[in-house]
Amino acid sequence: MTDLPPEAFGPNAAQPAPDATPAEGEAEAKAEVGVGPWEGEWPEGEHWDPDLLRDGDRRNVVDQYRYWKHDSIVADLDSKRHDFHIAIENWQHDLNIGTVVRTANAFLAKEVHIIGRRRWNRRGAMVTDRYQHVRHHPTVEDFVQWAEAEGLAVIGIDIFPDSVPLETYDLPQKCVLVFGQEGPGLTPEVHDAAVATLSIEQFGSTRSMNAASAAAIAMHAWVRRHVFNQKVS
Repeated sequence: MTDLPPEAFGPNAAQPAPDATPAEGEAEAKAEVGVGPWEGEWPEGEHWDPDLLRDGDRRNVVDQYRYWKHDSIVADLDSKRHDFHIAIENWQHDLNIGTVVRTANAFLAKEVHIIGRRRWNRRGAMVTDRYQHVRHHPTVEDFVQWAEAEGLAVIGIDIFPDSVPLETYDLPQKCVLVFGQEGPGLTPEVHDAAVATLSIEQFGSTRSMNAASAAAIAMHAWVRRHVFNQKVS
């Protein structure tokens, strides 16, 4: 061990230069989110938001929708939403729902359905619930009746003895993918109502995966099948 002189310690110790690279673990300035005020002559069109053009747009939206009015963004998304819906059971205030809503927005699901308790933690949604239609069903029976009236196949995602692999199942174009809450999974009522229950193949030691992660995988499977026309074998 190298001996250091006394002056290397205490108030007279040498300090790093002002422009020195921050030490590991030291907080760094966060990157600015979004864009500032519009530069130059303002564009014409009813979808532009004058407040955002003037003050800047710091929202979590893709560049295509920068400076757009909120209602105009939703209307444009509505014109091209996909044919699948997402449903998640919420009997014990499941904390995954916010993340599921955010992912549903990313994959442009038609609607997200909350079965059970109306209240859910919106923090994980990162404000994407403002752009995603969310519908509440107080009971499984109410949800199933709605799905049948809409001509949607109810597809459960969970591990049951009769589950078939998601990877080899040909998902119907018009369907609602249903997920149970973390821990107990799908209720027997949803399992009985589903035309099929699908499992996601796992290769590690854990028995199950996080509900929000499973939802993302299932949504992407639908997109691969019906947006990119990738047939299953």
